[in-house]
Amino acid sequence: MAYTKIHAVTATVGKAVDYICNPDKTDGRILISSYGCSPQTAVYDFQFALSKTNPADPNKAYHLIQSFAPDECKNGLLNSEKAHQIGNELAEKLLGNTYSYIVTTHTDKDHIHNHIIFCAADNIRHRKYHDCKKSYYHIRSLSDGLCRKHNLSVIQASDKKSKTYKEWQEYMKGSSWKTRLKTDINETIKNVLSYEEFILAMEAKGYKIQNQGFDTPGRYIKFRAQGQKHFIRGRNKTLGMDYTKERIKERIENKAKERAGKMLHDKSIRHLINTSGIQKYEENPGLKKWADKQNLKFAAQAYAALNEKGFQSLEELEEQVTVLSGRAGYTKSSIISLERKMKEQALILKYAEQYTENKPYNMKYCKAKNKDAVFRKYETQLMLYDGAKNGLEKIGLNPVKINPKEARKDYITMENERNKLSDSYKKQIREVKELEHLKNTLVQYIDISHKEQNIQKSQKHNER
Repeated sequence: MAYTKIHAVTATVGKAVDYICNPDKTDGRILISSYGCSPQTAVYDFQFALSKTNPADPNKAYHLIQSFAPDECKNGLLNSEKAHQIGNELAEKLLGNTYSYIVTTHTDKDHIHNHIIFCAADNIRHRKYHDCKKSYYHIRSLSDGLCRKHNLSVIQASDKKSKTYKEWQEYMKGSSWKTRLKTDINETIKNVLSYEEFILAMEAKGYKIQNQGFDTPGRYIKFRAQGQKHFIRGRNKTLGMDYTKERIKERIENKAKERAGKMLHDKSIRHLINTSGIQKYEENPGLKKWADKQNLKFAAQAYAALNEKGFQSLEELEEQVTVLSGRAGYTKSSIISLERKMKEQALILKYAEQYTENKPYNMKYCKAKNKDAVFRKYETQLMLYDGAKNGLEKIGLNPVKINPKEARKDYITMENERNKLSDSYKKQIREVKELEHLKNTLVQYIDISHKEQNIQKSQKHNER
């Protein structure tokens, strides 16, 4: 579980960078990473990109905090190395290869947390980052996705509303059992069809539950996890209004209605009705007849679609699904490979422009009799020149031979190719999903038909 917060840096970028790179907080500077700059040159690198934007905008950088739950740090689910990896993945997904940034991980508190400081202007088109509600929700979505990827919990909607960062920290310190319980309740509600099934699922997760019935109104449902001393009551004051037994039951029923509505209106997710050996269909001939009619209708539509797409058999369809899936996988690999090259090219472009624009100041410095005076006057430009020169040489390139215009042209070519591949990949995935649904419908219909035939044979045999 990670809480995210972002704010603009309008004063001194240097002080913000010094704070997040404090060796006492970052395990002796081990937990520091960067892209397009270094902690030592970030002020100058940011200044170069900002110099090409609207000076009326006061934002020089943004400071993003990603803070993890104390209990997940204590129980071994998260350590500083993994947190730092998540921070780098978040920065890369959010900022791509266009913004310069620094990622640090602080371990000086009971909750491990990441700091990401990135330039307010990008290095490619020199546009300002637009900080708004939509961009914040995008950050939160990326962070939640990474938490799921690394098997960490995610803050539920009710936990996200109306809490400041300080309130959330205090909440997390004293409420780890409550937080885990709410997370488990929310996740369980998503996956069950009834209140009774919810109780069984929570017990399967190791919870002991009291007062779950509705025969004793006014008594609160109670949960106790393994290793927990006391029960936690499901009431408004303790967990919130969404966690009483009445509200839990209502939420489950609402989820069931949502699923039913989607099944009714969205043809792409309709499923055949399995009636074989199910008591309610055996006891109700009318219901069985309706289900068979629905299945026949869906199957007829599927066979019609099969013919429309030019397939002669189910085997041909399955073969095409395999071919298209392989093609989509290859396209995805091509996109990933191209994005790696774009990241490298973005650095080359940044340093090439930086080197070319500041080279005249270095020439002045080299020719000057009073080098100290020239350095004091053009310190920023000289630092940018040295940083760009060292950056290109580190990549293995000769700064003198790099043409910024050609570097930009190469980057734009890669970007256009990436966009074409992305459009092609989306189209391939849509086609694969459509054909897979068609295949699954036909396979399911054949399977149900075989079961029905076997049941009928068995009934005839028993009658004899």
